Order: sequence, then C-alpha cells, then structure tokens
Amino acid sequence: MVIAVGLSGGVDSSVAALLLKQQGHEVMALFMQNWHDTTGTLYGDCPWKDDLAIARLVAKKLDIPFHFIDLSADYSKKVVDYLFAEYARGRTPNPDVLCNREIKFDAFLKAAMDLGADTVATGHYCRKETLTQNGNTAYRLLAGTDPNKDQSYFLCQLSQEQLAKALFPIGHLLKPDVRKLAAAAGLPSADKKDSQGICFVGKVDLPVFLQQKLAAKEGDIIEIMPGFYDTLPPHTTLPERCAAYPYHPSGGKKAGTHQGAHFFTIGQRHGLHIGGHVEPLFVIATDVHTNTVYVGEGHAHQGLYREGLFIAANDIHWVRPAAAMTAGEERTCRVRIRYRQPLQEATLYRRDEGMYIVFRQAQRGITAGQFAGWYDGDELLGSGVINN
Repeated sequence: MVIAVGLSGGVDSSVAALLLKQQGHEVMALFMQNWHDTTGTLYGDCPWKDDLAIARLVAKKLDIPFHFIDLSADYSKKVVDYLFAEYARGRTPNPDVLCNREIKFDAFLKAAMDLGADTVATGHYCRKETLTQNGNTAYRLLAGTDPNKDQSYFLCQLSQEQLAKALFPIGHLLKPDVRKLAAAAGLPSADKKDSQGICFVGKVDLPVFLQQKLAAKEGDIIEIMPGFYDTLPPHTTLPERCAAYPYHPSGGKKAGTHQGAHFFTIGQRHGLHIGGHVEPLFVIATDVHTNTVYVGEGHAHQGLYREGLFIAANDIHWVRPAAAMTAGEERTCRVRIRYRQPLQEATLYRRDEGMYIVFRQAQRGITAGQFAGWYDGDELLGSGVINN
C-alpha cells in the first residue's frame, strides 16, 4: 500500500511520515501550496517558502519521494470564497473545517491518488476505528489521546468515504512525545513552532483581509445594558431557548461607530476603540442589514451567554450515518462549539426543521457560521453549521 503524507514542514506531519516509514509502508510526501495572496497577512506568519524547504529536508532525511502540488485554485474557490460569503452574511465561518473537508481530504486526496497513492495520512491528533458488522465496514472518528491537542473537531465534516482513505498515525501520541520522536530521528522540524491563523493563509489583520471583497461602511455601535434582559419574555419553546437575543437600537445607547459590522464577531474585544468603562466591552451581536454592532460591558454580560443553538436540517452532518437521529428523537451528548473548548453536556432535539441543542449550562459566544460537533464518549458522531 502506498501512503501519501501531507507534509507541511511541521513536526506533526513529519512524525506521521516517520512512523509510517518505520512500520514498513511505502511512503511519499506531498507538500500543498494553497494560497499566494499576502494581502492582510501579518509579516512572518505565513512563511510557506520556509515550510517548503523544511518539508523537503524532512523527506530527504526519511528517504521518501517528495512532490509539490498547487491546490490554490481549489482553495480559493471552496474555502476563501466561502469565507468571504459567510462574513458578508454577518456570520463567522471556520475555514479550517472547510479546508479539511474540501482540500486535505478531497482535492489533496485526488491529487495523491493520481500520483499512485492508495490512501493519505496527516498529522492530525485524532484516531480512526474500523467497525465491521454483517460484512459492512464503517469508520468511527475518535478524539486524539492528547486532551490538549485533540483535533477531531476540525474533521467534523468528513464523510465515511473520506475516512476510508485517511490515516492519522500520531493520534495516539501526546505532543511532547511527538517532539521527542522527531528529535531522536534528527528531523529538521523537531523544534518548529506550531502554525496559527487561517489554514494555509496564516495570521491576518482580518478587516484588511476582508476588505479585498467587503467594503468598509460606517455604522453605529450600540451598548446593551444588563437591564435589557429584564424586559424579555421567558424562553419556553425550543426555538426560543435556542434563538439569539432580539436586539434593537432602542434597547441600548450609542457608544461609538465602526467601519463595517461584517468585520466583527461574537465575543470580540479588540478593535472597538471605546473608552470610559470599568470593564472591557465585548461584541454580543452584529446586524449586517442595519450595519449595527451591539456590545456589552464585562466578561459576564448576559448577552454573551445563550442556552442553546439551532442547526438547519440541511446543515446536519453525520460522520457515521448509522448513528444519525430521526425527527422526534432526543439524545444526551457532549458538544463543542469551537476548537479547544471543553466538551459541554447538552441535549440534542432532532426535529423536522433541524437540530436544537440545549446546554446544561449557558454557553459563552455561540456564533452563527461556526460548527457545533457532538460526541458520544470519544467518538465524534456529527456536526453542523450553527444557524443562529
């Protein structure tokens, strides 16, 4: 079996290739370039040429074939265009989840197979388990053993067909052990820092990056006072319990101006440029139709917390379809609404219109456009785009 490793120049993918080579597999390395434009990129935070040089050195050290592939057209169409469209709608997308679904385990997988690979491997901290029952094979996506590095959330949109062709050689390891293996093998990536920012783009000045396609437009910043919530009716139905608060400028006071509601996201603190408060101001809602940003003072502001969320029916994805819920069914799971967030106890309510998720404890910063992923034990069962 020929295994193509997505060699990024980082330590994780390097050790993935190392382990596969030590296990006796026929391994090839593929380096992906997915982005060329540096608009808004912070200097030194996306050094892809350095990554390429390190990846070549790792492949040479491991004595495996090295290939360079340019998937920038696919990345621009399937990930970056989606990112701009979601921000234009006033939502906050997760490009890393899309990158895995559309690029690493789709466009990259196809390119690898064209080069003769049977399957692909990455340096993700997650695990795959194969189930066989009555002659049928299915795959479970499991959390990585390292609780501080588990990356299963980023793969929450993968299908059974994609998992069938995927390997995660380091999913059972802790990060310090990965670095020790890299150092012991003399890999050039052993001490390389982990990458940050948007997948393949790097850390960016988001307003500058988005202004490539989204125009700046001055609007009002409205501060919502805590007393606003005393006037809201009680939440009794599932839609009410999972809906965002219905803000309106009359419910607060003007605190300043901004240059575009689509440049802000829930929970954001920086970039508001408003003084005169004891505690920091945080974005609690945005409205791109009226170009209004709503803020509240303090980490504990009620507007930052919600009881639940809603996912439309056509946005529900089951990693393992056999585990799917039917309309009318309810299930207790643990849910994650952002990477590295501790899993939260919640009840899933499947209805004809979609999935309502109600948390045992109110959650801070539920954001439309992000992905919610639900787990049973270590298994990531499914996910969906948060609608509101």
